[in-house]
Amino acid sequence: MRLNEENESQTQINIVPMIDVIFAILVYFIVSTLSLTRLESLPVNLPGASTAQVQNAPPVTVSLTKAGTVAVNEQTVPLSEVQNRVRVLVPTGQNAVVVINADREANYGQVVAIMDQLRQIPGVRIAVATQRP
Repeated sequence: MRLNEENESQTQINIVPMIDVIFAILVYFIVSTLSLTRLESLPVNLPGASTAQVQNAPPVTVSLTKAGTVAVNEQTVPLSEVQNRVRVLVPTGQNAVVVINADREANYGQVVAIMDQLRQIPGVRIAVATQRP
């Protein structure tokens, strides 16, 4: 019986490697969470504005690229269909912010045409996306 008593007294659980694994998993989740971004627009070069303000996450984003491509929440649409697509996305009777992401080299006339279509939708507020210099 002496042999069994010695084996039982020497048995230990070493939790240091388990703590290392848990910290490694924790670091992985922290880093991966920080790198997640919500991208609802086409990649454009935004103009800078020193009076820019941060807005809450908008439900609708209208993008205009340098080449003249128009997209509503990453779905390409013709310029004439922007108003109809936004009407579908904006809840009736509620105020909504629609952000216009227009490339700094985009056609100014197209930006005005998009703004004109959005102003005809009741309850829609227009915001123009910029970068701080």
